[in-house]
Amino acid sequence: MDPSQNAAMEGNGTLISQTNESTASAAGADDSMQKLNQVSNSIQKTLGLIHQLYLTVSTYNAAFQMPLLQRINGLVVELDNMVKLAEKCNIQVPMEVVNLIDDGKNPDEFTKDVLNNCIAKNQITKGKTDAVKNFRKHLLEELEQNFPAEVESFRESRAASAAELKRVAQAQSVLPNGDVRVKGEH
Repeated sequence: MDPSQNAAMEGNGTLISQTNESTASAAGADDSMQKLNQVSNSIQKTLGLIHQLYLTVSTYNAAFQMPLLQRINGLVVELDNMVKLAEKCNIQVPMEVVNLIDDGKNPDEFTKDVLNNCIAKNQITKGKTDAVKNFRKHLLEELEQNFPAEVESFRESRAASAAELKRVAQAQSVLPNGDVRVKGEH
């Protein structure tokens, strides 16, 4: 149990949890993390109640009927509490991760596969851009051999256009890559 909760034991061994709101607020956790921690604490409490229920059932006799019913009711109440807390959390887990967990595999494999797929797609995209750059270079070389005057005119107009863009960007305090220039503080 985490330090933001106080626990009290009833005479029959049932665990009663009381959340200390001031401790949670003092921790400085933002709202979503606090909600997630509440769900996590509820899961831990539910696991504890299930364990207590297991112990009661495994050693059951007629004298344990009332504690058994109390533990079952406590489990139902905590499961209801967990559902209410979980509805406040907006966490989206990809189905692939859930399927991996169901298959008994490590969910970190999903992350590794996603990163490897991103790297592969990045390499493919880089290859395509390199191919387009090489094609452009080869095309300009061929055009220059066959149409030197037109290529020179194209290069001049491109240089003029680039100079105009640079001048406009400087006038607007925008860097050539699109970033806004920030003046330094004195």
